[in-house]
Amino acid sequence: MIYLDNSATTRQYDEVTDIMIKCMKEDFGNPSSLYLLGVDSEKIIKKARKQILDAAGVPKDWQVVFTSGGTEADNMAIIGTARALRRQGNRIVTTSVEHPAVLECCGFLEREGFEVVKVGVDRNCRLNMDEVKSAINDQTILVTMMHVNNEAGTIMPVDKVKAIMKEKGAPGYVHCDAVQSFGKIPLVTGVDMISLSGHKIHGPKGSGALLIRNGVNIPAFVMGGGQEKGMRSGTENVAAIAGLGLAAQMSADSMKKDMAAITEMRERLIDGLSQIGDVTINSVLETGNEADMCCPTLLNVTFMKTRGEVLLHTLEQHQIYVSTGSACSSNKKGQSHVLRAMGLKDKEIEGTLRFSLGRFNTMDDIDFAIKKVTEAVNRFRRLGSFR
Repeated sequence: MIYLDNSATTRQYDEVTDIMIKCMKEDFGNPSSLYLLGVDSEKIIKKARKQILDAAGVPKDWQVVFTSGGTEADNMAIIGTARALRRQGNRIVTTSVEHPAVLECCGFLEREGFEVVKVGVDRNCRLNMDEVKSAINDQTILVTMMHVNNEAGTIMPVDKVKAIMKEKGAPGYVHCDAVQSFGKIPLVTGVDMISLSGHKIHGPKGSGALLIRNGVNIPAFVMGGGQEKGMRSGTENVAAIAGLGLAAQMSADSMKKDMAAITEMRERLIDGLSQIGDVTINSVLETGNEADMCCPTLLNVTFMKTRGEVLLHTLEQHQIYVSTGSACSSNKKGQSHVLRAMGLKDKEIEGTLRFSLGRFNTMDDIDFAIKKVTEAVNRFRRLGSFR
């Protein structure tokens, strides 16, 4: 099997699976209980908090609120900020290429009376900074912006937002959806809140966290027994939290080495697919850690005169797994809002595939994938000529 859809989800590290099984078999106490079994579970959670803070590179006084994933973390940050700062302004600034977890929250708040401004991007999903500066004003209570786009891989200039808000007298917070960047490139720390997800870094599905800068106050998202310092009540999922913490540590420890290898594989993939002809690379070619570069793990490609969905299922027959866009919106009708915002036309969007590389891929995987994609595209184009 050649798995090239790591932006959708990742295979769990074996070590993560092992520690989760241990928690479920041995460390099953309720972390809120006063006896030793509960105290041991509480220690596991405390260790995971430290692992995540260390991996994220944020100050140790930041709060880690464990969630069910990146979507819940986004909801907590966005809706929480709107509730906390509604008397200081009503403008929320975001981008036109955010994950549905962000855009749907912004749509909800817009229906509640908040003003939402979406900033546009160019053909390679690079943000229009002039629009960002124009959008932020003294009524801006929140700027929510992803660090790495989940379809094109473009790194967003999140680190520049705080200075603009200060210049414009904006009273609000900056939230960064770092689901696609955590464990792959260094995170930006000049923000107020950061959303993370476990299953994008070889951790368990259904695990995530919202990191909150010291001094930032948003209301409780789930109320009840007061767990997570009252921010998200409910008995903690100790096994998933332990798995998330270990995955964060392992990803951070091997990030530099892994990304160097993935960058080489991505370059081989670009070279090989470009030989097919009538192919457009939609992602930024240059990889790195800075804004307007591309995260090494992602490559978005349009094969003209083809249909991405047909290519996907053709490759699946050879146990090669890719995607036509974000997995979180694949069950919805309509074309990719990201590619649409980038200016791609209907036929271009129809023929687009997303390749997302991970730590378990090899150069042999890439060579075989190039071979089978080339065969599939050429076959489809030949068949298409008779229609």
